[in-house]
Amino acid sequence: MKLLKEKQISTITVKEICELADINRSTFYAHYSDLFDLLEQIEEELIEDMSMYLSAFKFDQEENALEMTEKLIEYFASKKEECQTLLNENSDSSFEKKVSIVTRRFIMQNWLEVKHLDEDISEYLSAFIISGSIQVMKVWLNSGMDKSPKEMAGMITNIVNKGLWGLKIKK
Repeated sequence: MKLLKEKQISTITVKEICELADINRSTFYAHYSDLFDLLEQIEEELIEDMSMYLSAFKFDQEENALEMTEKLIEYFASKKEECQTLLNENSDSSFEKKVSIVTRRFIMQNWLEVKHLDEDISEYLSAFIISGSIQVMKVWLNSGMDKSPKEMAGMITNIVNKGLWGLKIKK
């Protein structure tokens, strides 16, 4: 993670990782086939951890949308460094796509069952909501988490449920 903060994985060497971790190359290759395998395993571990964290809560009604969103944001906050690094625009990581898949499973299936929309529109809606929410999370992480998870959850939930009219307008 330290090296990924500084540069893209394609420019990191196994030698750099071994020096930083104080291990030899044979130890690295005993666990990983290459740098991309290491990154993949880090991402998978975080995604599995996030899924397990969210699975501990029951979110099957729209009233729980705020709580579920807050729990997801709390998870991001607890893994700030990793999420911020892996969601970085310069990252070669597939982490954002994996987060989208988990988010879709928890938010779209357990939260927004919009029964009056046909399947095609529902697909566009979920892509819009998930992509927008992840972008909001990236901004939040990169601005020092200047709002609490509860405030962020309220803002995201209001935007999703009420659009721009769900936001407080400055006068």
